[in-house]
Amino acid sequence: MIPFEHIITLDKTSKTPIYRQIAIGISTAIREGSLNAGMLLPGSRELAKTLHVHRKTVIAAYDELQAQDWISVVPRKQVTVSERIPLLKPQSWEKTTSQTGYHNTLELPFRQIIENTEYDTTTKIPDITIDDGYPDVRLSPIAALLKTYRSNTSRKYAIKTANTGTAQGTPKLRETLVTYLSETRGLNCTADNILITHGAQMSIYLAAQLLLDSDARIIVGQPNYPVADQVFQQTGAQLLKVNVDANGIDTDAIELICRKKKINAVYVVPHHHYPTTVTLSVERRMKLLELSKQYFFTIIEDDYDYDYHYTSSPYLPLASSGHNGNVIYIGSFSKILDPSLRMGFMIAPQNFIVQCTALRKLIDVGGDGYMQNALATLIQDGELKRHLKKAKKCYHQRRDFLDALLQEHLNPYISYTLPSGGMAIWIRLCEGYSLSRFKTSDYFHIARMDSEQNAFRFGFASLNETELTEAVLYLKSILHNT
Repeated sequence: MIPFEHIITLDKTSKTPIYRQIAIGISTAIREGSLNAGMLLPGSRELAKTLHVHRKTVIAAYDELQAQDWISVVPRKQVTVSERIPLLKPQSWEKTTSQTGYHNTLELPFRQIIENTEYDTTTKIPDITIDDGYPDVRLSPIAALLKTYRSNTSRKYAIKTANTGTAQGTPKLRETLVTYLSETRGLNCTADNILITHGAQMSIYLAAQLLLDSDARIIVGQPNYPVADQVFQQTGAQLLKVNVDANGIDTDAIELICRKKKINAVYVVPHHHYPTTVTLSVERRMKLLELSKQYFFTIIEDDYDYDYHYTSSPYLPLASSGHNGNVIYIGSFSKILDPSLRMGFMIAPQNFIVQCTALRKLIDVGGDGYMQNALATLIQDGELKRHLKKAKKCYHQRRDFLDALLQEHLNPYISYTLPSGGMAIWIRLCEGYSLSRFKTSDYFHIARMDSEQNAFRFGFASLNETELTEAVLYLKSILHNT
């Protein structure tokens, strides 16, 4: 007699119903060759007794197996393995568990994106998290956005327009952005120059895939946004790193490289460079634009947090200056509303947008039309402008509050330059202190640390004064006691 108690392993704590576990166990045994075509299976009463379950549970399992053509059931006579199952080499019955194919690794060749494939799948959220510069969702007009979203799903015209042109972005949002970006950033474009994406990261990826290949070279800052570097490297392009100082990326160094090598693109974050938060000076902005024209390379301008500037009016983007269409401008609403609300945009010449849209459709048919149109309404009604006015005042106060805390409690251990805007401060540890002291735990986590620079980003916008105080005092306790 076949030992079904070994072939079928039941776990009553699992969320998978018992009848499904029985069906999976039998179908797995058939696939592995332990049960061959035409083999007689025990009746429902007998198997129920063996497995210590109710007979109706076994009947439900047999019904499912029969529906999937694994077994043949002749009522009140017999149950057999289907004759259409091929003859397979039998496996040992001594297994205590039945594993699916996904317990194995894929041994066939495939492209490796990262070296370390061991992901941390834990979902524990630390009590104290210092992010690298996120907005405070508690301040965001999410309620108004969702109210409009829900309204759109119940109106016939809104339903129709939500499914129109989402690969490039709904016409309503793109047309709204034409006016909004002109008023707030001095950008002169049409709806045909705009592509709506799932955040700035998608825009960077699409631009890289079209601009770069294994023969290309791209200049980036050092240090730089690491995910952007990874995207560029995946194209096979050569990354040439140029120092970033207090005035932004070194354009003299860029010029020297251009004299010797053909450069395809320069990736730059001129407003608040990531991670150091410095602003590219006017002189270097003008020079970078001239170099782009002279040496025929594309500028990928990442302007992820343009809207947050506290001490004066922000510099206008490079894309708002006179250029020959060689500036790819990337922005995001995730830094305004909510990091989980993946909504970004790319501004570029129409022929480039057409190709980006075609590439995007290969991996993502389109965005959420209801959400895009809801965001357009938020902008048109002035709600976004009112939110930004309130948020900038609040984040400005939090930046200054954190500055006072750092001066009072961490002055002997750190150095930093207070940024003129943005949502984070780039903090370097003094000599003799290492980032290794800030080990991530269930209680404490720093999202962005750079061991080469011995520095980390302290995102202040998402934390209120109580939370900022708690974070700084915890850092002080670590640095003071080690």
